[in-house]
Amino acid sequence: MKWPAIKRNPKEGRTIIFIDESGVSQRPHRVRTWSPRGETPVLQYNLNRETLSAATGITFYNFYFRLYKGSIKSAQVVDFLQALLRHIPGLLWIIWDRLSAHRSKVTCNFIAEQGKRLWVEYLPGYAPELNPVEYIWAYWK
Repeated sequence: MKWPAIKRNPKEGRTIIFIDESGVSQRPHRVRTWSPRGETPVLQYNLNRETLSAATGITFYNFYFRLYKGSIKSAQVVDFLQALLRHIPGLLWIIWDRLSAHRSKVTCNFIAEQGKRLWVEYLPGYAPELNPVEYIWAYWK
C-alpha cells in the first residue's frame, strides 16, 4: 500500500508503531580542542572498531528500543518484533522503511505466522521526515 493510501485508510483499533534502526560507532569524532600556544594537542583514546546498533519503535504513548552488537539483520528484526508483541497488547500496525532485513524471508515468515496481529506498511523510498524515529536519531547523534 502506498503512503497516501495509508493516510486515507487507517487500520481501526491498531496501535501504530514507527520502527527504525541506527548504528553507533565507538570511534571518536574529529573535534576542536585547545592546548597551550605553540603546542600541538594530543588526544588519547582507545580505538575500538566494534559497532552497536539500536532498533527503536515509537507509538503515541511509548518509546521502545533494544541494543544489538554489530549491524541489524533479520534475526534482530524478528527479536525486536517479538519483544514488541510481548509488551504491546492487541493489534499492531508497523510502519517502517524498506531495509532489506524488513523484507527478508525470515522477517516475512515471522510476520505471516502472527496472523492478523501484525499489519505492516512501508514508507516511501527515501522519506526520513515521515518517520518520527529519525528525529530521535538526529538528537541522539
